[in-house]
Amino acid sequence: MSTKPKGLSPALQAAPDGRFAPLEAIASDPRSGARPRGDVALPFQGFDPQAPARRIMGDSGSSEALRILAEANEHIRKADMLRLLRDSVENFKIGRWAEGGELALKALHIDEECAEAWHILGVARDKCGDFTTALTCYDAALKLQPDNIAIASDLGRLAYRMGHNDMAEKFFRFHLNQCPDSIEAVNNLATTLREESKNEEAIALLQDAIPRHPQDPQLWNVLGTVMNTMGDIPSAQLFYREALRFDPNHVHALYNLGGTEVSEESVELLERALPMFDDPLHQHTCKLSLAFANLGLGRLEKGWEWYVARSRHAGNETVHYVIPRPRWQPGEAVAGRRLFVSAEQGLGDEILFANLLSDLRREIGPDGHLAVGVEPRLVPLFRRSFPDIEIVRHHTTKHEGRTVRIFPDIDDWSRFDAWTIMGDFLSRYRNHVEDFPTDGGYLTPDPERVAHWRRVLGELNAKPKIGLLWKSLIRHARRDRFYSPFADWEPILKLNGLQFVNLQYGDVSEELDMARAAGIDIWTPPGIDLKNDLDDVAALCAALDVVVTPQVATANIAGASGANIFLMLPLLSWTALGTRRFPWYPTARCFFTETFTDWAPVVQAVADALRAAYPAETKT
Repeated sequence: MSTKPKGLSPALQAAPDGRFAPLEAIASDPRSGARPRGDVALPFQGFDPQAPARRIMGDSGSSEALRILAEANEHIRKADMLRLLRDSVENFKIGRWAEGGELALKALHIDEECAEAWHILGVARDKCGDFTTALTCYDAALKLQPDNIAIASDLGRLAYRMGHNDMAEKFFRFHLNQCPDSIEAVNNLATTLREESKNEEAIALLQDAIPRHPQDPQLWNVLGTVMNTMGDIPSAQLFYREALRFDPNHVHALYNLGGTEVSEESVELLERALPMFDDPLHQHTCKLSLAFANLGLGRLEKGWEWYVARSRHAGNETVHYVIPRPRWQPGEAVAGRRLFVSAEQGLGDEILFANLLSDLRREIGPDGHLAVGVEPRLVPLFRRSFPDIEIVRHHTTKHEGRTVRIFPDIDDWSRFDAWTIMGDFLSRYRNHVEDFPTDGGYLTPDPERVAHWRRVLGELNAKPKIGLLWKSLIRHARRDRFYSPFADWEPILKLNGLQFVNLQYGDVSEELDMARAAGIDIWTPPGIDLKNDLDDVAALCAALDVVVTPQVATANIAGASGANIFLMLPLLSWTALGTRRFPWYPTARCFFTETFTDWAPVVQAVADALRAAYPAETKT
């Protein structure tokens, strides 16, 4: 019996090596942007639920793609349809995506079997961020024209952006099979393979294509991105420079080369690239890269200026805050104001930027009021740590491909003068490294739970207790290089006289079994959910002698709680702010790696530091 889903276009079913997930399953996936129940409705331009074609209702907008769209329309014989579709593409050329989509809808009222109209409507919804609808439109177009490579490529790009890399790979393989010499197909497939961590396949693909197109900068650039993902920065830089040799203004090579290190040159490259980008998403990421480069060089004031971009772009990853109050602007007075502040996106940044909450509350003063919305798991810890701040939870979800944040505990927004997000105060209170606190932590673990864990750890044995973390649960091809493989931790784990304590959340059975087979005891504390019981995790970290960790969420909890942490991170990490320490957490001791491909020196340095801290226990 065939396992391929019914109802897909022949092009999909003909895709080699595997099957596609049904579009219905993709649309119901949280990553797709399909609206879950209880979500907050947002106004959306141009939607008319009465139009029949809309009931099945977001680079596809490049000049080349628009040229192909225009040419595809030329065979249409119905004058009214042809006029609508031509006008639609003309709207696209000036960035009027919603208006162009409206014209395509009108064309579909004339003929719902017109593949070109479905394709154009898919592009419109794609560029408007309505990914679920765009997916349906592209699929409808491809069913009508199953050999249309342009439609298949747009479907592949959309699947890639939605995180469905396996699906994207099928579409790009289909494109490459139809056009074996297509540079675009090679580039897109290699990029997708990279995101799937199929780096060797990507390299093989590019090694075959580059000799046939030795002067094509795009192929050299994507080869650089593969090497960058693998952590081989020197090779990545070499290939980016090769791309720039053939095209000195290749914007992606400029941007990518600028992101490989923190230096004066990297800032110059990124500043060259920024005005060349003509789409909001790449402008946004380039501005953030400029922020991180400047912060990594210790230029905090300049870095925070660029960092404003994180919440000021119009891309699909923008967080839309459902708050019916005016936005506070940096530079405005806060004394005596009633402010609502949302934490940043990402648990680690929520904790990191809470470093400045006491400064803000102090400046607001007794005549004002401060409320802060944080991740629900952090509410108990923040309420204890900041008793003079109103702490509430936020709820972050997806609606029509947009990230939306609401605050269910606030039922009367009129009691606030304005709102903003936590990081907007960095430029107010943290413009110099000297502005950071120099002692202790700013989060207060539950003292009773700290005493509990000290008692439990003491009853376990008399050895020093060393907490261990080694990875993030958020796995990504480019993210994995920031963490030393567990197998490399042997110099630490082989130290005698220390009791290692597992702080790693998620499924770590493989790593624990590996350690057990080597005769290493990593004790997992009972009765605690290391992912969700963050208040108790803070208490446990405070009860330990040392926490050894890369920069993950639990590291932030431990450091902000004043625990002793040995922090392993890349050299010139932006969070080090141009120093050889970690200004956010005074109790952190940093161990920097100069290369992503060899963490052995860092691991050995941590082992040596533990041996020096506990010489009697670790004596061999």
